[in-house]
Amino acid sequence: MHYKAPVHEMQFLLDNVFQAGDLWQTMPELAEMVDMDTAMAILDEGARITHELVAPLNRSGDEEGVGFANGVVTTPKGYKEAYATFAESGWVGLGGEPEFGGMGMPKMLGVLFDEMCYGASNAFALYSSLTAGAALCIASHGSDELKQRYLPMLYSGQWSGAMDMTEPQAGSDLRHIRTKAVPQEDGSYRVSGTKIFITGGDHDLTENVIHLVLAKLPDAPGGSRGLSLFLVPKFEVADDGSVGGPNGVECGSVEHKMGIKASATCVINFNDAKGYLVGQVNRGLAAMFTMMNYERLSIGIQGLGCAEAGYQMARDYALERKQGQGSGQGLGNGADPIIVHGDVRRMLMQIAAMTEAGRALAVLTGQSLDKQKHLKDAQADDLVGLLVPLAKAFFTDTGLESSVAAQQVFGGHGYVRETGVEQLVRDVRIAQIYEGTNGIQALDLLGRKVLPRDAAMLKTLIAMVEADLAETGAEWADQAQLVRQAFGQLLDAAGEFRSRERMGDAVNAAAVDYLHAMGYATYGYLWLKMVNAAERDQASLDGAFVTRKQAIAKFYFARLFPRFHAHLASARASEQAVMALSVDQF
Repeated sequence: MHYKAPVHEMQFLLDNVFQAGDLWQTMPELAEMVDMDTAMAILDEGARITHELVAPLNRSGDEEGVGFANGVVTTPKGYKEAYATFAESGWVGLGGEPEFGGMGMPKMLGVLFDEMCYGASNAFALYSSLTAGAALCIASHGSDELKQRYLPMLYSGQWSGAMDMTEPQAGSDLRHIRTKAVPQEDGSYRVSGTKIFITGGDHDLTENVIHLVLAKLPDAPGGSRGLSLFLVPKFEVADDGSVGGPNGVECGSVEHKMGIKASATCVINFNDAKGYLVGQVNRGLAAMFTMMNYERLSIGIQGLGCAEAGYQMARDYALERKQGQGSGQGLGNGADPIIVHGDVRRMLMQIAAMTEAGRALAVLTGQSLDKQKHLKDAQADDLVGLLVPLAKAFFTDTGLESSVAAQQVFGGHGYVRETGVEQLVRDVRIAQIYEGTNGIQALDLLGRKVLPRDAAMLKTLIAMVEADLAETGAEWADQAQLVRQAFGQLLDAAGEFRSRERMGDAVNAAAVDYLHAMGYATYGYLWLKMVNAAERDQASLDGAFVTRKQAIAKFYFARLFPRFHAHLASARASEQAVMALSVDQF
């Protein structure tokens, strides 16, 4: 695994496309902490540590996997030492609250470091990702006592975090959760139940694992309204912050998976474990969703990281592998490097076009989260609501497609373990499933975000698109018009769904295609935003960089943007095509 973070691309997005330095100066909490020089120093160091420390563990971790014996979970050789170095360098607390030892960096920067981590090793990245998410939830909803006791240890990486929602009978539908929490006289709770598929639920990387557990009080109302959130440490924590004895939290087993084999996916049993309420009684789902917005974006970025890693591997292979005579550029032995062949170029261009636009969407979503947090921006609220499910699902659906395309460049060599590209295909597959399946994301996008309030969220995005496209030069006028028309059609389609007699069936049948149509429209907008920035600032950019951006943008509009029309046509088709069969006909 020879992944190297595309730092130059990342700098271009922050500095030229989104002008992050200027934005951060409008945010008092960030203005004195971060500027472009600071951001670039962080990205450079992040690129170094992911290349030198994390990436070398990717294949060996996959081959060894996690161990489980006598109730003890162990990570692969080298993980514990690498994680200690990673944590000591401050990376777990990159976006954490400075008051409790975090670095307080903006999410615009955080999404780029997330991509580096996933590009280097999906499994390794998950341990710190879940910890950062748990810390965010505690910082947003925990009591002062919980913040003071737990956040410094989570940000430092001495303790890790896990999110415990799923149960055998309760997956996407959390109403069926059975885990119970019984209140105690001292204000704590006793938590009992079983959770499954818990990423990082137990391991040997840290001295404690802090679980955020959805559970029900004995008198809780029915359904999801009866869920509360509890902080439950694996080991008890004394008043002075020291780690004590076991707290009734046990790993029952670890899952044997298709990919991310070095990530411990656990069955966790809570046996009268002592826990503490996070947020309000019966408002646990709302507290958890603070974390989920960031986690869903992070998991989406797993798709980008895998696509970028696959692109680098496939590009290097295509430059080295000699096969066939496609161009008359014989190399003395009658063979050309396969990079000269049109189909290989098509695959590489497709990966690059989708990954670079995806990276821009990640930064845009991070920007919206920063504006929401630091500026209390109502338009940012709309954009966050719309972009998070789009990013999670579209990044991971197309991330798998890109990883498969990278594997295809290798031909038969891509199917064997030695090249390493097959691991990307196995690892990225889970990203479409966990943190809410992509079908659930699509239903959330269309049913809960686009359709309500007369499509107000979509109109906020369209207004931003229109403002940015006004800067498009004459050379790109035709492409800009295509993007405008696409967003207009998305808005029209939303009106059609609201008028359908069986709107519920219509939304369910159309949601995934609608999400993909929006993804291709949004990537078109972002490609124009990128080429506008590249051409505007070409005096300060490398000429080859600018011409490359222009070429990939043209490829995107010629070969990939037409997918928008196919997906929207499918979304608009009658729901009867999906609902016609009776249940017993399947």
